[in-house]
Amino acid sequence: MRVFKSLVLLFLLPVVRGSMVQLKNGGYEDIVIAIKPELPEDHNIIRNIQDMVKEASTYLFNATKQRFFFKAVKIIIPRHWCTNAECLSVKTESYDKADVIVANPYLKYADDPYTLQYGGCEEKGRYIHFTPNFLLNDSLYNIYGSRAKVFVHEWAHLRWGVFDEYSYDAPFYLSVNSGKETVEATRCSADVTGKYIFQSCTGNSCMEPRECEYDQQTKLYEAGCKFVPEKTQNAPGSIMHMQSLPSAVGFCDQSTHNEKATNMQNKMCDYKSTWEVIMKSPDFSNTSPINSTSPPFETSFSLLQTKDRVVCLVLDVSGSMTVYDRIKRLYQAAEIFLLQIIEMDSWVGIVTFHSTAQITCNKQQIVSEDVRQNLTKYLPTTPDGGTNICKGVRKGFEAIKYSNLYGSEIVLLTDGEDSGMSSCLTEVKNSGSIIHTIALGPKAAPELEQFSNMTGGSKFYATDTVDSNALIDAFCGISSRSGNIFGQSIQLESTARSVAVEQWMNGTVIVDFTVGKDTFFVVTWNQSTSPPDILLRDPKEKEYRMSNFTFSNLNLGTARLSIAGTAEVGNWFYVIQNNQTESQAISMIVTSRAASMDVPPVTVKAHMNKDTNNFPNPMVIYAEVSQEFLPVLGATVMATVEPQTGSAVELKLLDDGSGADIMKNDGIYSKYFTSFKGNGRYNLKVHIQGRNQTVRLGRRQSRALYVPGYIENGEIKMNAPRPEPSDEEIQPKLGSFKRVASGGSFVVKNVPLGGFTDVFPPCKITDLEAQFEEDKIHLSWTAPGNDLDEGQADRYIIKMSESLLDLRNTFEDATSVNTSSLVPKPAGTKESFQFKPENVTIENSTIIYFAIRAIDNASLTSEVSNVVQAALFVPPNEFLPDTHSTDVINDGVNVSIIVIGAVIAVLIAVSITICILYKKNRKGGFELRM
Repeated sequence: MRVFKSLVLLFLLPVVRGSMVQLKNGGYEDIVIAIKPELPEDHNIIRNIQDMVKEASTYLFNATKQRFFFKAVKIIIPRHWCTNAECLSVKTESYDKADVIVANPYLKYADDPYTLQYGGCEEKGRYIHFTPNFLLNDSLYNIYGSRAKVFVHEWAHLRWGVFDEYSYDAPFYLSVNSGKETVEATRCSADVTGKYIFQSCTGNSCMEPRECEYDQQTKLYEAGCKFVPEKTQNAPGSIMHMQSLPSAVGFCDQSTHNEKATNMQNKMCDYKSTWEVIMKSPDFSNTSPINSTSPPFETSFSLLQTKDRVVCLVLDVSGSMTVYDRIKRLYQAAEIFLLQIIEMDSWVGIVTFHSTAQITCNKQQIVSEDVRQNLTKYLPTTPDGGTNICKGVRKGFEAIKYSNLYGSEIVLLTDGEDSGMSSCLTEVKNSGSIIHTIALGPKAAPELEQFSNMTGGSKFYATDTVDSNALIDAFCGISSRSGNIFGQSIQLESTARSVAVEQWMNGTVIVDFTVGKDTFFVVTWNQSTSPPDILLRDPKEKEYRMSNFTFSNLNLGTARLSIAGTAEVGNWFYVIQNNQTESQAISMIVTSRAASMDVPPVTVKAHMNKDTNNFPNPMVIYAEVSQEFLPVLGATVMATVEPQTGSAVELKLLDDGSGADIMKNDGIYSKYFTSFKGNGRYNLKVHIQGRNQTVRLGRRQSRALYVPGYIENGEIKMNAPRPEPSDEEIQPKLGSFKRVASGGSFVVKNVPLGGFTDVFPPCKITDLEAQFEEDKIHLSWTAPGNDLDEGQADRYIIKMSESLLDLRNTFEDATSVNTSSLVPKPAGTKESFQFKPENVTIENSTIIYFAIRAIDNASLTSEVSNVVQAALFVPPNEFLPDTHSTDVINDGVNVSIIVIGAVIAVLIAVSITICILYKKNRKGGFELRM
């Protein structure tokens, strides 16, 4: 066992979750860039990718002070793009696991490059998305800058978990420097110069640009005001702010960082500069500066292509598969995989193993439903013998044919332990095959997942609980990674429960207009050979009964209904009665595929933030709900976590920007998980429901900045306005929908025997907001829980200071706010608190910073929240723009509420008197969101 673990560590050290990128001597290798399969052939895309990365390598090398560069890149191209020998076959690389994807935009004309980020500061992103137009259209240089700079901007998101230093939501903020009020654009560094410009456009027709004006109600710059930078800067720019500036040749560091800027970098990374975050990364600690003025190697590229999907089921039929109906459940799940999940034109082989292994079915191509049915005849029904996993894997390689292993997949299922797994570790690593593992029951080999880790495969775990569909869900989760979502099977329903004698199980399945082809309704039961009573009614009241379902002589616990053509859109109601003499587990599973090649289906991807966790570290559950690249908002997302021992835990995931969720309305629903029931494996499953009136689509975050224009030699040169989607595009009529998805399995270690005391404090509050209301301060935030974002905190500590950094660095020394009347609400509830600051004179230019911490009933304290300011700013006349002047104002206000009166005076004495009276009676405020 020690030898096995040592080998595993040796093989796995460089591997990153969701990515195969390796860092060797400062050079990033095995970067995968994948082009969407349906894109028309255009070799300019390949050439421009290569030019971009080569240039970016030098740019990255200099920006990181001679530490990092891009050494080796693999480009996965569509199958119809390449017919010559220069294209190699993919091994374990795939579109779904790529670091960079090239695909059409998620909104029409939206070419913003972006990085999908699930986690917080220092956590790696999922992928970078470039559109073909971004890679081909040179006119976008004026908007985003060079592609190389954009790539480095996005790479910093992806690899090091830093965030943008600009903000579309809070583009300006108020600052006081040397006693003078100034309004600054959100940027880094604060010394980047520019002007505040407004330009009115209708379609492609734009008026002449002019200076921005204050809104007479809020005294903010009017909607649409933009900060337009000078093209030539004396101060250094930052890659994470405005990467297009020629001066943006590095990252903001501690000396240039703008901690007052209202951006995501400050909010997420505790006001640290991007370079400080990068220096804390494992990449930085594992490398040293390279003594060279340029990267030591030029970037190399290899072109890869996918081929027909080839899958071999390698199934354990050892004697232990007799218990808990495992062999029967295996048949049910594998049958669903063969008849409903595996895509048409794929190749499938079947191997069974115990002490020895045998090929029960050589690979066959699925070209018809008859082939699918024929494959099910080779599924095992009789268990016997011991367990030799390596023999099963080797026989699977043989069934695939060893010369064609590259890019193939093995689905390896076992319920037993095997001390000899280390004997085939090297073969597995070098095979070029992806191994998905399914651990069945509590005694499945603990080393099993290493096969998946080494090859980039998925990991699943199924308990022996009778009312769990985990085994079926695992097989349903093994779909193609080619990027062709139109051919993939989608789970609409997966529910199971124990039904008493003569009792009913009923429910509703929603078939939305994005799916409906190849729709199957499957009912399973576990206690008899005869089926329960089944009634299914479609949206047009057509009824399907037992006589409409098909039954297999080899699988006596399953009834299947295939809907011809495209299933009716709407609610399908089902009722199933247990007509036996004892209780039994009954389940309903529904799968379908995209209804049309023109409309992408709504899909769900679920996972934990890590595969292995050491207690008492918390974990995070993520579920990404999208229609291709469009985030789907307003859905109800429920996660079920099933432990190896004990009952399942159900949690509601949220997309509200609080707790574990880092960004509001990005279609990524999140929740902390702390209900550890012991050591061992856990599985994750999510149920999603969207209701017609709440579902809408949103934009991606972490985008390269769309620069509105530049000032060159005093001349304002505006770019075309950023395309904005119409209401019809962002609020499509998705209707109601349901989805189910497996999030795979994870392992928890070091949980104390006999349970544990409270070790989880309330989560950090990240959405604190502040504003003046007359002479009072109004604070609002989302309530944390007793354990992170679950439960209810015991009390709050609120502090205030005139210094942002003092409040962040020495929170306990700051002035306390009396919170004796403030009782925390349950987690996820909106909190509101109003108070009058004591010993503070509220007058013009008053700026107060606030932060909050929560304490639970075990006296565990949360981290300090985001720091916000409440500011009262009454600009003097010279701060107000002259609408007839051609001069551009360089000062503005980032306030949410400032209500002031305009004072017109002829005599200075009268003017002063009016101002004094106004100070006593005014109502004003300022709100700044971080």
